[in-house]
Amino acid sequence: MDGTLLDTLADITDSVNYALGSLGFPLLVISEIRNYVGNGVLRMMELSVPGGTENPLFNDAVSLFKRQYAENCRNKTRPYDGIMELLEWLLERGYKTAVISNKYDEAVKELNQFYFSEYIPLAIGESSDIKRKPAADMLLTALNRLSVTTEEAIYIGDSEVDIEIAKNAGVDCISVAWGFRDWDWLAARRAGKIVDSPGELLSHL
Repeated sequence: MDGTLLDTLADITDSVNYALGSLGFPLLVISEIRNYVGNGVLRMMELSVPGGTENPLFNDAVSLFKRQYAENCRNKTRPYDGIMELLEWLLERGYKTAVISNKYDEAVKELNQFYFSEYIPLAIGESSDIKRKPAADMLLTALNRLSVTTEEAIYIGDSEVDIEIAKNAGVDCISVAWGFRDWDWLAARRAGKIVDSPGELLSHL
């Protein structure tokens, strides 16, 4: 979702800085947060809070972030250019689609419902019930609910975690370079196919 379908970075950065500022910690710039997302809220906040999990105010920072983000997750967030056209193309041709994300489950479901309910029927986020990426569980659960085999599936994502989950699940992966990781970063992590736009992605489907 983040970095693939939606440009969520500004809202995430604002909410991280709200939490940091509320506790008297230094604020971060958007380019720093960009490198911290992808592995779940706890990991992002561990990298954002001085001293990480050892800081006695770490849990407070996480709670402040979650509360602020829940109330402000759609202020600046928008689908990337070409995404709505891509989803329309997939829908017209009968593709089954789902979103899986290391963002916490409530936010994933809210954002999917708001932006993509017409196109994507299934959204799974981080929760205590399922292992987060790069474990294969989220992806395999989604495929099972869609009645799609690993041989039939294509996984699309923007980060190294996405490359890893696809490999762990035995699913073909296409990496996108318009999100939170650039082309060189993805290539250095042995991404198989890399595309620069939703339009280019269509040629691989």
